[in-house]
Amino acid sequence: MLSKQPFERRILIAFVLMTVMVSGLFSLSIVGVVHFIEEHLVSQEMSRELGETLNEDIRQGRPPRLDSSTQFFSSYHDQYLIPQQYAGLQEGFNEVVSGDEAFYIYVQKINGETYMLVQEQQEFEARENALFNVVLAGFLITVVAAWGLGLMMARKVMAPVSRLAQQVRHRDQLHPLAPPLAPDYPDDEIGQLAAAFDSTLGQVRQSLERERLFTSDVSHELRTPLMVIATSCELLAEAPLGPREKEQVARIARASEEMRELVQTFLQLARDKSNEAAFGGDRTLAGIAHEQASRWSVLMKEKGLDFQLTEEGQDDGRYNATFLGTVMANLLRNALHYTERGSVRLILEQGAFRIEDSGAGIPAEQHERIFQPFVRGLQARGEGLGLGLSLVKRICAKQGWQVSLQSEPGHTRFRVTLNGDA
Repeated sequence: MLSKQPFERRILIAFVLMTVMVSGLFSLSIVGVVHFIEEHLVSQEMSRELGETLNEDIRQGRPPRLDSSTQFFSSYHDQYLIPQQYAGLQEGFNEVVSGDEAFYIYVQKINGETYMLVQEQQEFEARENALFNVVLAGFLITVVAAWGLGLMMARKVMAPVSRLAQQVRHRDQLHPLAPPLAPDYPDDEIGQLAAAFDSTLGQVRQSLERERLFTSDVSHELRTPLMVIATSCELLAEAPLGPREKEQVARIARASEEMRELVQTFLQLARDKSNEAAFGGDRTLAGIAHEQASRWSVLMKEKGLDFQLTEEGQDDGRYNATFLGTVMANLLRNALHYTERGSVRLILEQGAFRIEDSGAGIPAEQHERIFQPFVRGLQARGEGLGLGLSLVKRICAKQGWQVSLQSEPGHTRFRVTLNGDA
């Protein structure tokens, strides 16, 4: 389909097709006009020659003085009787083809008698073939020239569009100090397109800046009340409380710690990429995994689930503890909420880790949607809003990690690849 071709190729195809149509019509017109003029001139010449033959030769009793390619026939003279194949031709100019031979025949009727000149076409056919060959060669040359010229014009026309696309595609265009695009282009359609991109990119920059400032401000302001809650929980833990009260204080402390880590995650996600170097990797995969296992194993045990931490490979990489801990914690929380009985396993590999559970599973048609914000499984558990897996996807995209999902009834596996070789 032409519409699915690249725009540059569509310009080239349209230019060549237009040239083929115009050149073809012009070539056919030339052939038609030449054929018409040739037929008109031959008809006049043969009429003149037939008149001279009748007046100067036949009436004087002399044989016709004609060249070897022309014959005279008459219904009035026995020695020039008209052949059967030429009988019944209409008066005036005729063209007759007999096998491989063709003839021009001019017929004139005078006083009820028919006179005829028959002329072989070989000479005219040779001229016509030469003309056709010249016209055909000119047509082909025009098409080839149109292709070359069209290719050059298409590239020239598309050059500013390609340049604009590369500039828009560049990630620096989202930087607040990125220069506008429109001044680099003339005030034409490309310039208007660049101005439209400037307007849209400006709105995107403002939205991103508002989101970054909001996330940063909220994360920063939440630190103080979270610190108060954590300190209060520590003081309450040392007070003489009953088992039920101590359990509630422990739950508050865990929730406070999770919120603190989540605030730290949002704060780092809101920072510019230029500041990421300050938050480089400083923890090993095993260290973060053991820390998360010590926290979630208690909750797994309380629910009656068997929790295991297995190391299948040694990984010596260093990772951002906040991001990796958040990813691992959200996947473990997801496994806890959706597994009613059986086991949950945290398996460490070289450059990756897996979290497997024996829950109900996730239908195949939801594998892509489950990572979208506010999307929860069919058997929703807990009080979450469906943002955990979305946050996992966002962190993995930011860090260059890959998260994959395999699920069937009774078995679900999330795998996070931390480097390209795993």
